Amino acid sequence: MRRNPWIGLAVLALPTLLLSLDVSVLYLALPKLSADLHADATQQLWILDIYSFMLAGFLVTMGALGDRIGRRRLLLIGAAAFGTASVAAACATTPAMLIAARAALGVAGATLMPSTMALIRNLFPDPKRMGVAIGAWFSCFMGGMTLGPLVGGLLLEHFWWGSAFLLGVPFMVVLLVAGPLLLPEYRPQHPGHRLDLPSVGLSLAAILPVIYGLKSLARDGLDVVPLVAIAAGIAFGVVFVRRQRALPDPLLDLRLFASRVFSTALGVMLLGGVVMAGLSLVSTMYLQNVAGLTPLAAGALLIPQNVAMILGSSIAPNLARRLAPATVTAIGLALSAVGLAVVTQVGPRGTGLLVLGLVLASAGISFPMALTMNMMMAAAPPQKAGSAASISETSGEFGIAVGIAALGSLATLVYRTVLDLPAGAPAAARTSLTGALAVADAFPALLQPARAAFTTGLNAVGLVGALIFAALAVTALVTLRTRASAAEPSELATAAT
Repeated sequence: MRRNPWIGLAVLALPTLLLSLDVSVLYLALPKLSADLHADATQQLWILDIYSFMLAGFLVTMGALGDRIGRRRLLLIGAAAFGTASVAAACATTPAMLIAARAALGVAGATLMPSTMALIRNLFPDPKRMGVAIGAWFSCFMGGMTLGPLVGGLLLEHFWWGSAFLLGVPFMVVLLVAGPLLLPEYRPQHPGHRLDLPSVGLSLAAILPVIYGLKSLARDGLDVVPLVAIAAGIAFGVVFVRRQRALPDPLLDLRLFASRVFSTALGVMLLGGVVMAGLSLVSTMYLQNVAGLTPLAAGALLIPQNVAMILGSSIAPNLARRLAPATVTAIGLALSAVGLAVVTQVGPRGTGLLVLGLVLASAGISFPMALTMNMMMAAAPPQKAGSAASISETSGEFGIAVGIAALGSLATLVYRTVLDLPAGAPAAARTSLTGALAVADAFPALLQPARAAFTTGLNAVGLVGALIFAALAVTALVTLRTRASAAEPSELATAAT
């Protein structure tokens, strides 16, 4: 039976939409579930973080596994596991049960994203059609992020907190029924050896401590434990790389990085994620703590940037039909640089200007996000599509963690440096804007300088982001030229066989 690739793409949109909904809904459900399960502050952090830890840790393994056993098979296994873990999470009666269910959701989620992207590679072998498909896939992801707070709010208003987790079950049921009928299977002619279990262990030992350390630094500031965790992760990463070079059939084929297009596109995605994650964190804090908006009002002002990303990801593939993908990527990055430059001009009462900057930055970054994934998948040989997708997703997780840690710390550093404490104000107010607001009733004169200092930190994040995006625009224009790198995919495919 001949399968319509566009119908297959619609099926693949289901896990994409689900995962983006799941991320945004949990934040709304956390207060209710914490009260119901009597979760303390540490348990709440693990409920939030364990999913991303396990997702990041297992992406590389699952990408390689899909290349060996079949991408559709792994996708369906992951869908069944995700649905089962969702039910377990909804029925949890203790924080430990919910943390365990969230960990299982993270492992299952790691099977879904690489399999989805690899199957798109199989459904659309033509790079131009694949670009349009990936743009549609990215639009679904951002659509889920936009709808998540609305859907979550409706569920939590009429049902108990577990309904937020059950939201994914119908998606998975449809995927399990439609997947075997509408999606092709990809089985390599030479599947290679079994997974190298020591490599799996080393990949986890490299990724998990680094992600943990970065999140801890972002949340708690400079401390010995997260620094040691990051150092340990880097050390295990070095051992992992050396082992992959020595294996005839490695878990992660490092020859993928030999492609200039692949490596540059990966770098653009990583650094773009760093900037946007840091900007989102600091902007959200500004809207609530400087502009004084409620969480709901602040969330509403963030919707336009998501809409801009959806529109941009739809426009970029069509532009790439008329202009070189490198040119479209550079245009998007330049637009993001303009958006970040607007953020540098935001003042303590600059909510409208901040929203404009976020819309421009988000619309711009959607161009490379839609196109560089296509470039990476096209540059990788078909038998390594799962590994290529897993590398992309892992870099995204690292980008978010690094952005929150690094740019969040930059904003805090600037705040502490420029804050002029009024006479008699406690020194603790210098640690953060939240600390200053906590004592503002007793020291009203502290409020204005504290908000101004945090705004200066936001401006600094905007400046650094603008410089990074401008540099990336030039880099993309020079290194992502299709003609200059057209031979690379075939050469890489030859090397990988």
